Amino acid sequence: MRVKLVCVAGGRPNFPKLAALFRALGTRPERFETCFVHTGQHSDPRMSKLFCEELGLPAPSVDLGVGSATHAVQVAEVMRRFEAVLQSEQPQGVVVAGDLNSTLACALATSKFFRDEPFLFQGMPRRRPVLAHLEAGLRSFDDDMPEEINRRVTDCLSDLLFVSEPSGETNLRREGVAPERHHLVGNVMIDTLLHLKERASRSEVLARLGLEPRSYALLTLHRPNNVDDERQLRTLLDTLDEIAIELPVVFPVHPRTRARLEAARIRPRSDRFLLTEPLGYLDFVKLEASAKVVLTDSGGVQDETTVLGVPCITLRNNTERPVTVTEGTNVLGHTTREGILGAYAALRSEPRSGRVPRSWDGNAAERVARVLEQVFS
Repeated sequence: MRVKLVCVAGGRPNFPKLAALFRALGTRPERFETCFVHTGQHSDPRMSKLFCEELGLPAPSVDLGVGSATHAVQVAEVMRRFEAVLQSEQPQGVVVAGDLNSTLACALATSKFFRDEPFLFQGMPRRRPVLAHLEAGLRSFDDDMPEEINRRVTDCLSDLLFVSEPSGETNLRREGVAPERHHLVGNVMIDTLLHLKERASRSEVLARLGLEPRSYALLTLHRPNNVDDERQLRTLLDTLDEIAIELPVVFPVHPRTRARLEAARIRPRSDRFLLTEPLGYLDFVKLEASAKVVLTDSGGVQDETTVLGVPCITLRNNTERPVTVTEGTNVLGHTTREGILGAYAALRSEPRSGRVPRSWDGNAAERVARVLEQVFS
């Protein structure tokens, strides 16, 4: 049986994960047929189209074009439009990744959809498509974080949970997930990083921005609890301004963050901050690899800096990726002046080199493909 898999991306964090999976499935054309669905949750071309091109992703078979909205409206609209895709494609499996609203919405729609014809899964007939979750089991234990709710509900609904680090398996066992449902495969996003690392090293972004390696800090900032609250946003940027006195900060500005900066009339000092538009994948990896330190509230950046060996300060009070702290280069700076400056001082006096976690070896997607072959055989 040739299995049809609908693979869903909502925006920038999902694309590197699916790029790795498509490469692995592409070596098995006799076993798998794929349909790439882009929900359009991140509709800005700089956050979407350029990334897809650089990662070698195929053009989406379907673009739902949902765009920005409140959580409830966005989830509802993705569900409504994705249900029509399920009806037309009749897949045996659906693969979702990460923790975006699109991840949750497509998981919910899949869990309630019945194909016209049954198929065999693990030797038993069924009509509901098999739901697989890439990057399952991650937990920040912060229920005020919308992504935390998305992760937990998606994992609850999923038939196959592909786990990127040991804490994920611990969390799933604690939540009562049957052992046969979860598989520690490694980090599929790191597959793509390692696959494109050499190409990224040839990027000329440093020359374009007038930078030298290890002469700057790199900042990313987009989480709602960091940028939507004007007081918190000011606190963060005022604190980072103190770091920028001695180490200029390169700041590719997320569209959401730019809107908040403009609304609050916040203008970081141009002699300390270099603000840019969102960057493509290759340019961003080059900036990451060449930075003296990275400051971020992004989950994926914590993973990438660990593999690149670059010190990272996470501008959050928690992380769903504890292996980047226990084994990697990441430290929690929290969101206060004292916490961030303390973390920066500690890294400056004793930089963390860390080590690459087990199974972050560039072969995670291959392990995913093997499991899919087995369960659909």
